[in-house]
Amino acid sequence: MAVSISVVLLLLILAVIFLRNGGLKLSHALVCALLGFFLAGTSMAPTIHEGVAATADVVSGLKP
Repeated sequence: MAVSISVVLLLLILAVIFLRNGGLKLSHALVCALLGFFLAGTSMAPTIHEGVAATADVVSGLKP
């Protein structure tokens, strides 16, 4: 749960930065958000969640 909230916040911050810099149009952001909602309802959702969780585990295990 904490990983998905962190990812959502990170993506939201990136989307806001891209919108403010003009690199992302509002229509593109809406399409991306809708894609995420539709993907969450498919059979691929558990696989995507496991991939994100595995990536978070790898990143958290790195020592600078």
